[in-house]
Amino acid sequence: MADDATVDFNGTERTDATGSVAPAVVSADAAASDAEAELAQLIRPKLTAEPVEPNEAVEVVGGKVETVEVSKHPTPSIPETDLSLADIERRRSHPLRWAAMILIVLVAIVVPYWFGRTLAVNETEAVVAALGGVDPRGIALIGWVAVVITYVGLAMAVVVSPSWPWLIVFAAGLAGEQFVAGLSMLNLNFWYSTYVVYGDQANLANAANIGILAAAAGIAVYAVIFVGLLVVIKKTSPLNVLTKSWASFILYFVIETLTLLVVLFGGLLTAV
Repeated sequence: MADDATVDFNGTERTDATGSVAPAVVSADAAASDAEAELAQLIRPKLTAEPVEPNEAVEVVGGKVETVEVSKHPTPSIPETDLSLADIERRRSHPLRWAAMILIVLVAIVVPYWFGRTLAVNETEAVVAALGGVDPRGIALIGWVAVVITYVGLAMAVVVSPSWPWLIVFAAGLAGEQFVAGLSMLNLNFWYSTYVVYGDQANLANAANIGILAAAAGIAVYAVIFVGLLVVIKKTSPLNVLTKSWASFILYFVIETLTLLVVLFGGLLTAV
């Protein structure tokens, strides 16, 4: 019976000699091959076009070893170059700009002071006539403001680096402060110089000098306090907010305001 049967391996049925239809016989080797392929797909993960790398790293966080996620850069963000680090830093240094700025600062220190002192010595009557009606407190305020503007320009130029507009503010404030200092004959014993030059009107020049010196003293006090905060306060402390730039500026203006109040209402303007 089996010899008379005809098996169609390409179909799903077979016919025997009597013409009856029977289920097709599948080859044992083909069935085994399909089973192995299916098992391989279940065991072996699918491979992607590019290998997947773990986006994690082991770091010490808060004194504990933890696994944290890190950023990935599949393509380099910095182009390849033959320049060395020294070459790159040399290109960023801009020595001509810094030389020009140093020259401008030197000019702002020397020329306005010389010009103001020249006016005080040679045009004394004109200076007294121009400032004779001004209250000494107003003159002291002018000297104080000149120093404050100078420091703010310098501080902002450092914080917002590089910032040429703030450097210009610093140079302009420095020039104004030096002009007032030259006009009021500022030195270590200024009260003798101002009396020799201005005579009975020396109180105006003395007021300007006191305003300048008070603002400078405020800067010194602020620097000591701020450096002390940087040394004493730890980075993990909640008080570390006091070392932020905005907090330091608030502290500076508070100290300068106190020094101005002492000058205006503390009797210093009448003591010298």
